[in-house]
Amino acid sequence: MGYLGVLVAAVAAYAFGAVWYMILAKPWIRAAGIETDSSGKPLNASNPVPYIVAFGSAVLVAGMMRHIFALSGIDTVDKGLVSGLGIGLFLASPWLLTCYSFGGRPFRLTLIDGGYATIGSAIIGVVLTLF
Repeated sequence: MGYLGVLVAAVAAYAFGAVWYMILAKPWIRAAGIETDSSGKPLNASNPVPYIVAFGSAVLVAGMMRHIFALSGIDTVDKGLVSGLGIGLFLASPWLLTCYSFGGRPFRLTLIDGGYATIGSAIIGVVLTLF
């Protein structure tokens, strides 16, 4: 579980996120209240900053998960999957729920973004244990 594993895990989670949000684009745009152009695309769709931040965040999450896995002896795919699901479902998603609740955001947004955090963390967990 070295640096290469962290980068591969981050790429895998990022790629999953691209597919997740392509599939859920319309409900996510509505729930997030994103302004769109006449074709329904977000006004900031051509801005590279969110994509760069998203990848950097995936690297940070994968790096911290690698650290946690190494300290905890998580070294099999099964353990990586369960641990990743747990991190996403019981650490990341509750923070989103808290922030979105105080911000008056729709619960559907929590489900979409929390789903990505949960499944993305599971993917990172599996990939990290393969290295």
